[in-house]
Amino acid sequence: MQNILKKYRGFLLGLSVSGVALLFVRAQAPDSYFEISKNLDIYTTIFKELNSYYVDPIEPGKMVKTGIDAMLDGLDPYTNYITESDIEEYEFQTTGKFGGIGANLRKKEEKVYIGDVYENSPAATAGLKPGDEVISIDNQPLKDKNMDAISTLLKGSSGTQVALLIKDALTGTESVKKLTRSEIEISSVPFAGLVGPEKNIAYVTLTQFTPACSRILRSSLDSLKKVQPNLKSVVLDLRNNPGGLLDEAVSICNLFVDRGQLVVTTKGKIQEFYQEFKTQGAPWDEKIPVAVLINSSSASASEVVSGTLQDLDRAVVIGERSYGKGLVQVTKPVGYNARLKLTTAKYYTPSGRCIQAIDYASRNADGSVGHIPDSLKKEYKTKGGRRVLSGGGVDPDITVPNQDISKLAVTLYIKNMFFEYATQYVKTHKTIAPAGSFVITDADYADFVKWLDGKDYAYKTDAEVALDSFKQITTRSKSFDALKAEYNALLAKATHDKKQDFQKSKKEIVRLLQGEIITRYYYTRGRIENGLKDDEDFNKAISILTQPAQYQALLAPKK
Repeated sequence: MQNILKKYRGFLLGLSVSGVALLFVRAQAPDSYFEISKNLDIYTTIFKELNSYYVDPIEPGKMVKTGIDAMLDGLDPYTNYITESDIEEYEFQTTGKFGGIGANLRKKEEKVYIGDVYENSPAATAGLKPGDEVISIDNQPLKDKNMDAISTLLKGSSGTQVALLIKDALTGTESVKKLTRSEIEISSVPFAGLVGPEKNIAYVTLTQFTPACSRILRSSLDSLKKVQPNLKSVVLDLRNNPGGLLDEAVSICNLFVDRGQLVVTTKGKIQEFYQEFKTQGAPWDEKIPVAVLINSSSASASEVVSGTLQDLDRAVVIGERSYGKGLVQVTKPVGYNARLKLTTAKYYTPSGRCIQAIDYASRNADGSVGHIPDSLKKEYKTKGGRRVLSGGGVDPDITVPNQDISKLAVTLYIKNMFFEYATQYVKTHKTIAPAGSFVITDADYADFVKWLDGKDYAYKTDAEVALDSFKQITTRSKSFDALKAEYNALLAKATHDKKQDFQKSKKEIVRLLQGEIITRYYYTRGRIENGLKDDEDFNKAISILTQPAQYQALLAPKK
């Protein structure tokens, strides 16, 4: 499911720096000040004229935001204007906390359903389950409401009540559930466990660099070490982690390297943003072998940790090349509870490299930007002399290509077929095996395929899409009639047999279906634990960590 989310959902890729104030630069040339003053005067005059004389009423807030967004659009995508109405969402993205009931919603056609339920949340305490239909919130019917409006009804201050009219997914009965909202904090470490053939390897997954996540991570490692005092190594999973707080990234590096070690340097236009961040405390363990998992959605603070541990020859990095975001943002209050988040510096790992992949300052004539070409990437050396490159994310020491997902599996996911079948599955299975050992049997898979009969999950193969394009082009050029027979023959060969596709894609469909079902019984932690069995990045990490000679060879300079 992580790969699905990676491919079909956007991610906020942010790196905040706590405790850094934005300074207004006064040492500007007189000509620069004149340009600023002149253009602000023009902007204010135009706004007044529009407000006074434009034929229809204008919306000042909306118009100003449009103008600000257009102004910022010429910079990088991380410099944003955050309005008062968007503050709550921004706080959630940076802290992992929000006020609500601890469940998200899904909408299909005109009906709204409970999606994921967070463990120990008000929703879980009230007995809400994925698949339950939400008919109304505080007596307001949800029909014809969009998801933003529905989400607003659910959110509120901690301690306030909200009433949901629920149709139970298992029994079909309707009842009113009164919930007391609370501060919901999504754990940045949703799963930590002992793995490997001898259960002596610590695995921890970190989803975001939120406040105190380094403390949570250290506590998780301590707990695992109590269970297994003879801990041999650590797998730190940073895949799909979009980043977060820079000081937390430094603290996480400090778990594995001693105090006083340079982790990252930031360099901006002004001297105040030139800073060196070093480890401050005693390490958790500076000798234990470490493998860090990354992919193309590991960004920002994730790249600080993976790049720094790589530069210090302190960990083997496994997976895909990371996203390539080497920019630092700070936030500045601009009045009326609104904020400006803007890029103030670039960051550099201990070897001196910046992993920023796109040069936003050098735009093409049409305004587009491109990745830094390989010919312009500079070579740096790790502490032990290994070769690393700047300007394109963090390249793993061992590359594990991302596995493509079939159109059938993607369609079933988007159409909520896994979600709906999991609801049916729970009706006939009150309990299942532990998360780590649960599997979908061949009989379960056959039942799922049978259940899909008559349901809408139409999709087209790549060949069919290409043939559609061919038909459109030849129709416009009026040559299709002459090629119609050949086209129909190719189409007949390309038309897929759905039953055959179910066999070809069985492994990935089973993995996604298994993850959806597991979540109903063991929440997110269960889905993560269950997914490790068929996780190629994870299995490669275990293979390396259980062979000390190979691990050390990867960290040695190439001759």
